[in-house]
Amino acid sequence: MPHPAQLPALILLVRHGATEWSVSGRHTGRTDLALTDQGVAQAVSAGPLIDELLGDHEPLVFTSPLARAARTAELALPQHPARPAPALMEYDYGDYEGLTSSQILQRDPAWDLFHSGCPGGESIVQVSARCDEFMAEVQREGAGRAVVAFTHGHLSRILTARMLNLPAAGGASLWNDTATVGVINEHRGKLVLVGWNLRAY
Repeated sequence: MPHPAQLPALILLVRHGATEWSVSGRHTGRTDLALTDQGVAQAVSAGPLIDELLGDHEPLVFTSPLARAARTAELALPQHPARPAPALMEYDYGDYEGLTSSQILQRDPAWDLFHSGCPGGESIVQVSARCDEFMAEVQREGAGRAVVAFTHGHLSRILTARMLNLPAAGGASLWNDTATVGVINEHRGKLVLVGWNLRAY
C-alpha cells in the first residue's frame, strides 16, 4: 500500500460518451469509433459535473488515446488538455471485438470477461497489470492532487477495483454508463470509492 503522501487527494474516472457500438451493446475494444451526436452532448454535459466535483483542485488530466475517450476529454474539460495514457485503453477483446455478450455466450456459454479474458485479445491479468501501471504513474505525478482519467467501460471498472486494492475481477460488481463519473478519495491513507455512475444527463 502506498504511503498516504503518495496518493492523489481525488480521482475522477470518466467513461467516454456514447458511440454506435456502445448503444447497440457491441464490445468495443481497439476499434477507434467516434462519438455519436448523443455522445458529444453527453460529454459536454459532463463538464459542469466534473468541475463541481473538482472544486478548487487544479487537475492532472489523462485520457485513453482512443478517439472516443480523447474527444470526451476535449469536450468536457476544454480548459485542461489531457495527456494520452496508453494504459487507459479499453480491454482488447480480440476475437470478440464487435460482438454483443449474447453472441459471445452462444460461442462459449461459460465465458466471463473478468475471469476468462478474450481469445486473441487480453487476459484479465494483462489488463490488471496495465491498471497497476497507470496507478504507479498517478502516484509519481499526482500525489496530493486531483486526477481525472477519461477511459472506457470495462477498463475503468477494473481500474477502480485495483485502485481500491481489490482483485481485478472485483470490477464485475461495478457498472457504469457512458459519460458517467466515478469518484475516489484519499481517506486515512487509503483510496475509497465515494461516488459511482454519476451523470449530468
